[in-house]
Amino acid sequence: MINGQAPHEGEYVAIKSFKHDGSLHRTWRDTMILKASDNALIGVNDHTLVTEDDGRRWVTREPAIVYFHKHYWFNIVAMIRNNGVSYYCNLASPYTLDREAIKYIDYDLDVKVFPNGEKKLLDVDEYGEHSNKWHYSDELDLILKENVKVLVDWINNGKGPFSKGYIDLWYRRYRELIKQKGHNYIV
Repeated sequence: MINGQAPHEGEYVAIKSFKHDGSLHRTWRDTMILKASDNALIGVNDHTLVTEDDGRRWVTREPAIVYFHKHYWFNIVAMIRNNGVSYYCNLASPYTLDREAIKYIDYDLDVKVFPNGEKKLLDVDEYGEHSNKWHYSDELDLILKENVKVLVDWINNGKGPFSKGYIDLWYRRYRELIKQKGHNYIV
């Protein structure tokens, strides 16, 4: 929340991901909000400073539409590249929002979707290690596995962020907002 309210279109917020034990995992400094509803947030990162838990810092290379939901245990990053859109989907807790940032717990498993539609489930070993280390409950394990199914259904059926029209719509809105704000970013 910004001043006790959900962020408005064009405002910038940080994103902070944590691990199950509460430790900070990664921070994205500036995400422009494109839409905030009762259940979902849509934003964009573009050449955004990212800080890792070990202090390493880097800048994102391309614009990315980000999607967070209060009920689904995943978030979606659609990276807009010259060869098409690539998706990086984090299995994660539903987001929360406070004055500081959009926040979620990262549960290791990721689904990457390439521009050609190929899908890969990533970090299965890391999920197993962290599940043992932090004692993920059977209930949590079931929730995450069920949400992988929901996510794959969205991917296979072009729902939400996986719709070509969705990316075009929100990227166009981002470019309009940047132009209105007088930024000289290359978009």
